[in-house]
Amino acid sequence: QVQLVESGGGLVQAGGSLRLSCVVSGRTFSSYAMGWFRQAPGKEREFVAAISASGGSTYSANSVEGRFTISRDNAKNTVYLQMNVAKLEDTAVYYCAARASYSGGPYYLRSNEYSYWGQGTQVTVSS
Repeated sequence: QVQLVESGGGLVQAGGSLRLSCVVSGRTFSSYAMGWFRQAPGKEREFVAAISASGGSTYSANSVEGRFTISRDNAKNTVYLQMNVAKLEDTAVYYCAARASYSGGPYYLRSNEYSYWGQGTQVTVSS
């Protein structure tokens, strides 16, 4: 069974940086496409960033483009979300997600395309 465990959330001042990590159990991490989503209080879950299984392709939402970077280390079964120039509106619970894919496969943007989810990590941006 695939398990995802996020870490790295916390309190950050506006303009500051934070790096989220998500460790995925299992021996086939390199065949999973990964994504980050977030959900703010009273709002629906929204897409943040995605990365293909090989790490060769990434995509970020317009709201975080140029500030957040998704990356992965297949040797460590870990996907990262580097958050820079944090804004108040980035406050949310951040979730990582995984779905089976293949080397050379695409990234995925929709939450219903993912099969596995972490428990979430809270990120709070203060002024």
